[in-house]
Amino acid sequence: MLTLADLGVLAEVEVDDGAVTAWLTPTYSGCPAVAEMAADVDRRLRAAGYRDVRVRLRLDPPWSTDLITAEGRRKLAEAGIAPPRPTSAAGVAGAVPLVLGPTRTTAPAAALAGTAAAAAAAAAAAAPVPCPRCGGVDTEELSRFGSTACKALWRCRACREPFERVKEI
Repeated sequence: MLTLADLGVLAEVEVDDGAVTAWLTPTYSGCPAVAEMAADVDRRLRAAGYRDVRVRLRLDPPWSTDLITAEGRRKLAEAGIAPPRPTSAAGVAGAVPLVLGPTRTTAPAAALAGTAAAAAAAAAAAAPVPCPRCGGVDTEELSRFGSTACKALWRCRACREPFERVKEI
């Protein structure tokens, strides 16, 4: 349903004198799909006629949900997965400080006060998460843990359907 380019995982492709190097930035360093993604990129490049293929991982700069393209966000929604909001929409640019607390939404206010993270957390909490099925905005998070580490389980109160949502990173 999505390409690695849609997800922003395919960071760069270099062609030098017939040799091709594809750079992948996984969604997180322990992603169990990295080996399969690399094998798929290798297979597709060889099928396109390249004989000298290298697939490399790039962890710096790290992957962010901001790298998901508009097309990728559209495809996620069409598949019933609520796409993450761009963090830049919440007024955050660059690195976001990590504050450890009981949960992401209940981090101590004093620890975040006056920071870009506080502004982002407030904007994220205030902005509704639209249901990818009916478009309703009366939704609730059921569990921070979905089918993968990068998704959470939500439910729409209007159509009563559960859906997954990609977490902002």
